[in-house]
Amino acid sequence: MSSRKHRPALLHPVVFLSGWVLLACLFAAQEYVADRSWNHTLSFGYVFELWAFDFILWGVICLVMWWKLRERIETASSRCIVLYVVPLSLLVSVLQEAIWVACFPNVPVRAHSWTYLHRLRYYLDSELVSNLVIFWIMFFLFRGIGYYQRLREKEVASVRLESELNNAQLRALRMQLNPHFLFNTLNSVSSLMHSDVDDADRVLEQLSSMLRMTLNRGEAKFITLTEEIEFIQMYLSIQQTRFTGKVHSYVAVEPEVLDALVPTMILQPLMENAYFHGVAKTKGEAFLGIEAQRSEGQLRICVRNSGTGLRERADEPIASDGHEGHGVGIANVKARLELHYGNHHRFSLNEFSDGEVHAVLMLPLTFSSSPTVTPAEVPEYIA
Repeated sequence: MSSRKHRPALLHPVVFLSGWVLLACLFAAQEYVADRSWNHTLSFGYVFELWAFDFILWGVICLVMWWKLRERIETASSRCIVLYVVPLSLLVSVLQEAIWVACFPNVPVRAHSWTYLHRLRYYLDSELVSNLVIFWIMFFLFRGIGYYQRLREKEVASVRLESELNNAQLRALRMQLNPHFLFNTLNSVSSLMHSDVDDADRVLEQLSSMLRMTLNRGEAKFITLTEEIEFIQMYLSIQQTRFTGKVHSYVAVEPEVLDALVPTMILQPLMENAYFHGVAKTKGEAFLGIEAQRSEGQLRICVRNSGTGLRERADEPIASDGHEGHGVGIANVKARLELHYGNHHRFSLNEFSDGEVHAVLMLPLTFSSSPTVTPAEVPEYIA
């Protein structure tokens, strides 16, 4: 990587040199005031010219050091600092003073007849320590900038790696879920083939539409609640064909949350769990419903179903009574919610005395930037 790509704003040549010019103004003003108190006649412009050249020269030298020696400065060991950087500091300090003396031969000194070497020695005696201080301040500044940039790069790389890992896990969960859903639906078709071929054909058409919808979503992590409900309504249609006359289903969504964003295909596993572990085991008529509304600043989604309660679902992980199982549906939902939201969500399964079960999601309430439906077009499904 080039140093230019990682150059902080502070080391942009214009910004960096402007800082040195500001220092020159401060030192020039201080010297001018001191000279006036001693009745010296040097103008402020001349004093500023001397300091400006001095500090801008340091700025240029430091920029060259950053461009050419950045990696060595950032990674220099103690041995390298003693053997190479210390001599370099002396060399740069003398060189800077030599250039300044050469460019200002008429600056008043004790003896106007001094040669260049006399003048250089005179200024080194008074300025060498100051030059070394400037060099080492810049050395440790560059070293600190290097440490900070490497730390930031590690943090960015860590965040990117974590994001890529989360995406990979989400893709794996999606790949796990789709075959599971397909397998269960085809089982329903297989059962219908022995009782009603027309219904089986209709279910296959509906399944084809659902798969097309899934493919059209591609790798989308979030969709609007409206789109998710549209998918669920097709799933309910398939199940209604199988459980004709037995299940009463409904979908109730408040208009204000229609464009709320939810993880793709997050409700289907809950519906499937409700059907196969609740509705299917209910004697006589059963019901299954979805409710969604704003609650305490969050999106609350509840899947309700009648049935035999939670204790009959030994093959699914159940939070409310502590039983652990190995089912795909609920475990998949929990894992995906954890990846999407971390600790900023709640998921619970609640059982009531009559065997009714509520699967409740509390999700952060965020909305799609482009509304997909108006309140008059609220999706509603009642069977």
